[in-house]
Amino acid sequence: MSDDRPQGSYGWLYGDDEPTRQAPRQGSSRQPAPDLPPPNLPPPGRRVAGATPPGKPRRKRPIRRIVLTLLAAWIIFLIAVPIWAWGKIEKVDAEPGGERPADQPGTTYLLVGSDSRRGLTAEERKKLTTGSAEGARTDTILLLHTGSGPSVLLSIPRDSLVPIDGYGTTKINAAYAFGGPQLLVKTIERNTGIRVDDYVEVGFGGLVKVVDSLGGVEICPKDDLKDKDSGLDVKRGCQTADGPTALAYSRNRHSFGNGDIQRVQNQREVLGSISSEAKSPWTVINPVRYARVASGASGSLRIGENVGPVALVRFALALSSAMGGGGLSCTVPIQDLAVNWDARRAPQMFDLIKTDKTSEIGSLCTEDGMPKG
Repeated sequence: MSDDRPQGSYGWLYGDDEPTRQAPRQGSSRQPAPDLPPPNLPPPGRRVAGATPPGKPRRKRPIRRIVLTLLAAWIIFLIAVPIWAWGKIEKVDAEPGGERPADQPGTTYLLVGSDSRRGLTAEERKKLTTGSAEGARTDTILLLHTGSGPSVLLSIPRDSLVPIDGYGTTKINAAYAFGGPQLLVKTIERNTGIRVDDYVEVGFGGLVKVVDSLGGVEICPKDDLKDKDSGLDVKRGCQTADGPTALAYSRNRHSFGNGDIQRVQNQREVLGSISSEAKSPWTVINPVRYARVASGASGSLRIGENVGPVALVRFALALSSAMGGGGLSCTVPIQDLAVNWDARRAPQMFDLIKTDKTSEIGSLCTEDGMPKG
């Protein structure tokens, strides 16, 4: 019976009492191997530290652990930044007293672009050509409705002539100056019949910071525009605008024959560009951009006391849908460039929003508010 055990000085490992040497074969010229010292092996049954147990694969490098650790850190960062930004948002009581429209299907947000200089230094005011006026008015007034049909973003020109409780008939943006968010909400509800569920306000500084944090947004003026009041100076054609330029483009009304009407279209154009840039994957992939967008958006943001984090996220999603996801972007129906609301078409649009039948708005939605044809 053949013995497959290795011969030589290691026989003792396999139970031999004495190490043996294999005798050279007869006629062989090979010299016998010299005795070698026994290797430094542990006693049977004891494992060498760090050795791989028999039958188990060698442990691979901890690449998977590193990837999982980085992924966990990234998720924590994505969650922590909005929490930090949420703490910077100012809350305001925007719910008016007295009689209000009953609850309506869907959700309607009031988005206000305030000309408040709050938080701007003297140098920033000079750079942005905002002046030093105290108090605030609303340069931008938009209703955003989301529900079972297409989302609708409806611009209300700030020069719209409407009755304001206690102040007679005057421009709608004066309601904010007279009584803040509460009177503005009350004025809109009384004149449209639409119940405002949530209130969101962005100041001058917030718009500039968000645009700059995104690396600029695209605007496409149809003519060369220069306006000393807003500080705007751009050439015709599509181009990337930084924060101050985007703000000036949104505020400018003196360069157009239809003033306030063209301005609301420019405002929606800027909002659409911001929404398009913000939902880019690069916003989340780039940690610096992600943090700057969150900080810029929250630093000059005021929201109603009833608006929670989930409602704010829904607002952002609805805005994105209205600006580029099959929604409607319109100006309130008007009958002339003096911004008198159309007595027939405007109530029709308001009723369709109130009843969440936005899919039936059709030709009532136009960019400038004037009837088609």
